[in-house]
Amino acid sequence: MNLLVTGGAGFIGSNLIQHIIDRPEITRLVNLDALTYAGHLANLRAVSQHPKYAFEKVDLRDKAEVVRVVRQYEISHVLHLAAESHVDRSISGPGDFISTNIVGTFHLLDACRDLWNGSFANRRFHHVSTDEVYGSLGATGFFLETTPYAPNSPYSASKASSDLLVRAYHHTYGLPTVVTNCSNNYGPYQFPEKLIPVVLQSLLARKSIPVYGDGMNIRDWLFVRDHCEALWQVLNRGREGETYNIGGHNEWANIHIVQLMCDLVDELKPDLGGNSRSLITYVKDRPGHDRRYAIDAGKIQRELGWTPEYTFERGIRETVKWYLEHQDWVAEVKQAKS
Repeated sequence: MNLLVTGGAGFIGSNLIQHIIDRPEITRLVNLDALTYAGHLANLRAVSQHPKYAFEKVDLRDKAEVVRVVRQYEISHVLHLAAESHVDRSISGPGDFISTNIVGTFHLLDACRDLWNGSFANRRFHHVSTDEVYGSLGATGFFLETTPYAPNSPYSASKASSDLLVRAYHHTYGLPTVVTNCSNNYGPYQFPEKLIPVVLQSLLARKSIPVYGDGMNIRDWLFVRDHCEALWQVLNRGREGETYNIGGHNEWANIHIVQLMCDLVDELKPDLGGNSRSLITYVKDRPGHDRRYAIDAGKIQRELGWTPEYTFERGIRETVKWYLEHQDWVAEVKQAKS
């Protein structure tokens, strides 16, 4: 397997590379990343000298460079994670989301189609997407692989579009594709603009913690290492042309996550003075804020035997401890992108 991981210097990508690089199936692992604000080679110091590992600083929007990388390394398998992914940024600047998530995916699909040229044995294009393509749930029910798409932000619309491109390349050209739609990830190396690292940094600085609306927006939270194992299983054993939902079976309202983190910091960092819940501040809700996401991950469990190992309580404790012990990493990545 000559495996191309796109977005490998990002949060999920860097965890994924560390999780799989020693698997015997992999001959070469190529990390293609443009190193935008959320991509950091600091995430990959542990594997930077690994004999299987190669890094290519390439923007997916540059089709010639994408083609070069796919051909130069004779790529046989793709794990496509590279994407603009922050909803707030998609609201203020949707153009980057259209060009990277849709056009960039098209460039990668076309490069693989040209190289493989109909010889699809031992080939696989795995497109990594999000549950946000399905829109918003009410108080009950779960997203299934058959749930109609109903994206409500420029980010989720761009991901839905790229999902459909992958589907079209499978049905039109026979490209051996799989798609996974995952719930919210959390864990080490997440760029400090998402909910959990934002809350933690605010707690450490004793600053107010902004919570959108009434704080009762619900997400299904998945520990990143559980997600990485699921991705590996789908890449290797998922059925061609199929979609698999990956969820953590951990539904939490935003405000309850914030309160739990406040209590964890009070426990783990008593020198900060305690009473962290007093820092919680409710702010105006963002436009198009989906109320609830929840994944039915029954298909991947039935077909591939995957279930998450981490409860949210265990995973969030490990995550908080990791950030407390790696404030040098936080400072480095924030400084690099300032």
